[in-house]
Amino acid sequence: MAGKGRENRALPIFQGILPLNLPRLPAEVLAGLTFACLAIPEVMGYTKIAGTPIVTGLYTILIPMALFAIFGSSRHLVVGADSATAAITASALAGMAVSGSNEYLALASLLALMAGVLLIVARVIGLGFLADFLSRTVLVGFLTGVGIQVACGELPGLLGIETSGHGTIAKLADAVQQIDQISSGTLLVSAAVLVIVVGCKRLSNKIPGPLIAIIGVILCSWAFQLSASGIAVLGPVPSGLPSLSIPNVDWSWNLFKQLLPTAISIFVVILAQSAATSRAYAARYEERFNENTDLIGLSLANIGAAFSGTFVVNGSPTKTEMVASAGGRSQIAQLTTVLIVLIVILFLTGPLAYLPNAALSAIVFLIGLKLIDVKGLIAIYRQARSEFWIAVATAAVVVLVGVEQGIILAMALSLIDHTRRGYHPRNTVFVRNETGEGWRAKSIERPNQFDPGLVIYRFSHSLYYANTQRLADEIRAITSDPQNDIRWFCLEASAVDDVDFSAGFTLRDMDRVLDAQGIRLVFLLVSPKVRAELDRYGVTDLVGEEAFFTDETALLSAFHSKIP
Repeated sequence: MAGKGRENRALPIFQGILPLNLPRLPAEVLAGLTFACLAIPEVMGYTKIAGTPIVTGLYTILIPMALFAIFGSSRHLVVGADSATAAITASALAGMAVSGSNEYLALASLLALMAGVLLIVARVIGLGFLADFLSRTVLVGFLTGVGIQVACGELPGLLGIETSGHGTIAKLADAVQQIDQISSGTLLVSAAVLVIVVGCKRLSNKIPGPLIAIIGVILCSWAFQLSASGIAVLGPVPSGLPSLSIPNVDWSWNLFKQLLPTAISIFVVILAQSAATSRAYAARYEERFNENTDLIGLSLANIGAAFSGTFVVNGSPTKTEMVASAGGRSQIAQLTTVLIVLIVILFLTGPLAYLPNAALSAIVFLIGLKLIDVKGLIAIYRQARSEFWIAVATAAVVVLVGVEQGIILAMALSLIDHTRRGYHPRNTVFVRNETGEGWRAKSIERPNQFDPGLVIYRFSHSLYYANTQRLADEIRAITSDPQNDIRWFCLEASAVDDVDFSAGFTLRDMDRVLDAQGIRLVFLLVSPKVRAELDRYGVTDLVGEEAFFTDETALLSAFHSKIP
């Protein structure tokens, strides 16, 4: 669970590592080794989504993952390349530079820097709550849309055909038109990789199928010189550490304005996915983490990505599960992975030159399929039909329009869904049980008096501008019923945690309406915060200090003393 218990140090570092559990150290190292075997081919695949050089995928593991392990709070969250943020990056930069060029990579690094700065701002001014602005429903829809887009985008690569269309539909149309140009050799490589990866997964989740497939296809490519047979390969991959520098872009306000909506979209996805993943694993292992410290860790990870010439990184649910299932229980596992990737970058990039492009397309295709959450959509359909259509609409916009537009729609739909619930709360009245002992809640239809002359009406949401008309309409409906001889109207406010200016105005208006009918307005179970707001809006001055009751016994006693 989130908490502040580990925030006492002057410089909160190594919270995901300390206290060090020495007996578990071998298991942590083994988990890091296992994760490296799974993650290295995966992050190389993410570069195809992001449109950046292959080595930048390895760079996302190197400095960013190490920075979060040192400065983050969660013992489990794995920070690295992510399909959703990679897709948003590619969608935004498609028309600004040639994919894979130095200019394109610099813009991708600038987006990582902007996301890092936004995360720092979120920590300083307390914007961590924005993580909740993507509901589970729209997140399922958004990631499903990304998965469809990613999987469809790799079909030409699987078949060995060239497409020039932009967007999912255009790429699919191009692929269909050029179906007669399929490369049989490329298709064979793709099929072999898919069979190996899926087969290994069916045997055991712990078998590094992608790594086995990548190593096998590299050996075959080297032994049989597949490039001479017309099968495209990666070619030379630079080795050595990334050079540390600021993104080489035209630093101008116009460029920042152009990239800011994308950076905000990335920022919200990072907040939502990272916070949800950290919470889930902290709860699973009954540990504590600090969301504010994680914001700093995520920020530094993205700034490290920007300065080391790679793209945005994010807290990844799938990678976190990989490490957890391999036995990792602290960031020691992630630091082990960093060390292994360092060795690969320094000494083992040479063989990557023989890797067929189709093999990476197959890996990315499977990543896309994994994001398509059919089970999640079915569960939403069965349990919350209206929210299912919100998820479908989000997925459709991602596929048909774009990833960035999809995330903006996802945020808007989440807010609309929240507003819809607050706009139409299910309010009730309290009545006595049939035995006369105790009370129960029921709909506001008659009978709706607790005792003759007394209505106790419960408003089940915060009072704000969108639902004040409902408040007024229901009060009028109850009090204007000719069969109701009401003397006191009590607003039970235990569920009200906020009252805005419009609601304050409505309450003053309702007091005047009730007073004209000879009905007194009183309040029950008002929180101190709401009471202060009612004081500020002048409601207390109208109804009087004695109109507020802290429990039902005091309310009933006062009512019966006034109304025998």
